[in-house]
Amino acid sequence: MSRLLRGPIAALLLVAVLLASGCAPPQPSWAQRPIRLAGGSATGVYYDYGQRLAETLSADVDADVRFLETNGSVDNLRRIGAGDAELGFAQSDVVADAVSGTGEFDDPLPIRAVARLYDEYVHVVVRADSDIRSISGLAGRRVSLGARGSGVSVVAKRVLAASGIGDEAIDDRQLGLDASIAALDGSRIDAFFWVGGLPTPGIERLAAEREIRLLSIDADAVERAGLAHPGVYRPAEFPVGAYGSEQPTSAMTVPNYLVGSADVPDDLVREVLDVLFSARVEIAGDVPAAALLDRRLAIFTDPIPLHPGAVEYYRDAHG
Repeated sequence: MSRLLRGPIAALLLVAVLLASGCAPPQPSWAQRPIRLAGGSATGVYYDYGQRLAETLSADVDADVRFLETNGSVDNLRRIGAGDAELGFAQSDVVADAVSGTGEFDDPLPIRAVARLYDEYVHVVVRADSDIRSISGLAGRRVSLGARGSGVSVVAKRVLAASGIGDEAIDDRQLGLDASIAALDGSRIDAFFWVGGLPTPGIERLAAEREIRLLSIDADAVERAGLAHPGVYRPAEFPVGAYGSEQPTSAMTVPNYLVGSADVPDDLVREVLDVLFSARVEIAGDVPAAALLDRRLAIFTDPIPLHPGAVEYYRDAHG
C-alpha cells in the first residue's frame, strides 16, 4: 500500500471507530454501581434462587449484581428500607407488617413489589422417632422458631398462637435453618420451624440422611391465623413423597414476593422482570420453585403495590 493511501485510510478507520463508539447507547446510571439482592440462608430456597438470579442478571444486563446472604424476610426488608440492598425476597405476611410499620417494623418501609414468585410452605420438622405428634405437643420442648430477623420466626409464633399455645411455652433456640438442621440431627432440639419452597435443599438433604416427619398444621389453625392476619395464609398439603413422607400432611402456605426499594429505577425493574421470566426454565433446572413463576399471577401482590416499573412491564407484556 502506498504512503499516499495509508494516511487517508487510517484517518477513515479512526473516524469509523469514533462514530461507532459515539453511537453506542450510554450505560444506565444504575448499571454503574453494584445492585444488591438480599436472599437468605445457605440451605434455603432464597439462597439458591437469589444466587442464580444474580448470576443471570449480571450476565444478561451487564451489571454487577451481588447476592447477599441474610437471615431472611425481615432482614431483607430492613436492608432494603435502610438502602443496604436494592432488591430482595420476602414473605407476604412480613411484607404486610413492613408496609404498615407493625410487628418487627417500627415505621412503614418505602418498598414496592416486583413479582409474586411462588407459595412457601410452613414446615414443622421432627425426627421420625419423636413422640411429638401435633403442634400442641411442642409445649415445653426445645424448638427453633427461626433466626432473629427471619420471616420464619414471625410465622412460627403465629402458628403456635393459632394452635392454642404461646411461644413463651416453647424453649426457643432461635436458630437459622443450617443450625436447626444440625441441632435436630444431633438431638439438641426436638423440632424446628421453617418457611420455604418445595423442596427446601437443606431439609431434603437431612431427609436423605435421617428419617424425619412433618407435623400437620390443621385447617382450623390456618383459619385462625388468617383471621388474625388477613389475606396471607391459606391451607394446603405437603404432597406424598415430600422429604420421604408416605402420606399427605396438612400445611399452611404464604406467598413469596420479589420486592425492591421504591427508589429503584423503573428501567432496572423492567430489566429484572425480563430476565426473571426469560430465564425461568433455566433457573428452575437448579431451583424447582422457580418453575412456579406465572406471569398471570405475578401481579397479585397485596398488600404491597407494584413498583411503577413492574406495572409498565406487565402492561406491555399483556398487550
